Amino acid sequence: MHELGLLTGVIGAAKKAAGDRPILRVALRVGTRSGVVEDALYAAWQVVGEGELVLELIPATVFCPSCACEQEIDEFFALTCPACGTPTADLRHGREFEITYVDLATDP
Repeated sequence: MHELGLLTGVIGAAKKAAGDRPILRVALRVGTRSGVVEDALYAAWQVVGEGELVLELIPATVFCPSCACEQEIDEFFALTCPACGTPTADLRHGREFEITYVDLATDP
């Protein structure tokens, strides 16, 4: 479960930013092709987290040169356009794993 290791880093960054103030909420953007399992993140948060965990799941998209637009793919789909079948390795979204915001209590 590498989610525990990832969240340890997230909590470390959040605590550094928080100083002495309690953490109320941590929000993350997580791509569907990031290799992170949503349920495992929530389970790991129960072990190392402080406050509430908020996830924004980012769907995986590829740019199709034939359609000239981004197309959403599922996280297990081959890197081909789901509309026309053109192969493409231009993955535009879905690998994200980033802290969006940290809400802190106003008083320590």
